[in-house]
Amino acid sequence: MSIADEIAKLEELHRSVALSDREFADAKNKLIHPVGSAFSGWTGGSALDGEVAEQRTRTWAMLVHLSQLLGYTALPVLGLAAPILIWQLMKGSLPGIDEHGKIVVNWMISSFIYLVIFAILSIVFVGIPFLIALLIAMVVFPIIGGLKANNGEAWKYPLSITFFE
Repeated sequence: MSIADEIAKLEELHRSVALSDREFADAKNKLIHPVGSAFSGWTGGSALDGEVAEQRTRTWAMLVHLSQLLGYTALPVLGLAAPILIWQLMKGSLPGIDEHGKIVVNWMISSFIYLVIFAILSIVFVGIPFLIALLIAMVVFPIIGGLKANNGEAWKYPLSITFFE
């Protein structure tokens, strides 16, 4: 969908009183001047506000990924709870977090499924190399995801099954 089509939809919502004048102006400004552009925030905040929000999003997205590693501490449940809590608490104020949270939860569910399958296969020794590879991936993938999130990228983990889109 082009920007013109999206603006036309916004105007239609504005005429039907679904959007206030302020909401319409803010939404239109975000379409025309995306966050991070030199002109972002001309109708409300400053471009600096957009840069600060972008940096906060990158930092929290990185923490969503890296918090999985808390599972290797004395409290393994933190590796499950922390990413989900960060995702749920921050996705309302920083919308970019939602995508990262879904990526991480998809990986956590997928890796659990793989862990069960490979553990069963380990009984006949076939699953042992796969289990070792999975355990390595469970450390490496969150680190790569965190680094990419800090660079503003959303990296989908390889072999991750999509449960949340």
